[in-house]
Amino acid sequence: MDRSAVILQARMGSRRLPGKVLAQLGSRSILEHCVSRLTTCGLPIIVATTDRPEDDAIEREARRLGTQVFRGDEQDVLARFLAAAHAFDLTHIVRATADNPFVDPDGPRRVLDLGRRVQADHVVECGLPVGAAVEAVSVEALRLARTLITDPYDREHVTSFVRRDTRFRALRAVAPGHIRRPGLRLTVDTQEDLDFLRSVFVIMGVKEQMPTLAAVIRAAEGLLVRAVATARTQQGA
Repeated sequence: MDRSAVILQARMGSRRLPGKVLAQLGSRSILEHCVSRLTTCGLPIIVATTDRPEDDAIEREARRLGTQVFRGDEQDVLARFLAAAHAFDLTHIVRATADNPFVDPDGPRRVLDLGRRVQADHVVECGLPVGAAVEAVSVEALRLARTLITDPYDREHVTSFVRRDTRFRALRAVAPGHIRRPGLRLTVDTQEDLDFLRSVFVIMGVKEQMPTLAAVIRAAEGLLVRAVATARTQQGA
């Protein structure tokens, strides 16, 4: 029987922007934006954080949002995902990360459905804005990968070995055309990223409603166009 859930990877200890997943975007934390958007796909949401004391704050926020929580190894993220899959008896995982407040809410169903149709071990969509995509992977493939991996990099990045090794069937699907913007950055990795997404949020005038990814793209692209025009005007002054 197919048992799927979204596992949302989150921790406070970001190298470039510590605590970013609980940073505010409007009236909500980035983690809350992620959970709200992913919840619409109809799958259970499990926030997978580390067992470090600093991530108690993530557990509290996740519990407040009504999601399940799993805590595990900080560096061996693959082991954390597999332990979560075992704890919740999952056969398939949609992997998402909690620094993507404008993740595509329709993405989990698309990648899962495609994976089922073609019996793929892993599916990810290409062409979405950076920070909008999720990936689907079978727990069976992750278990096999764990026995084959020798590089710690592949334990930290969960699906990198499955995506790279020819013993697995990994598909790179093309994202829907109306939201295909590979050059647009909608993730939060730095303070500059966070400032940009806060500006996008203000432009949309969003309060409690959840904007579509297409609406976010329009707002972000409009902001970038205006920034370029302003820079050119200043250069010509």
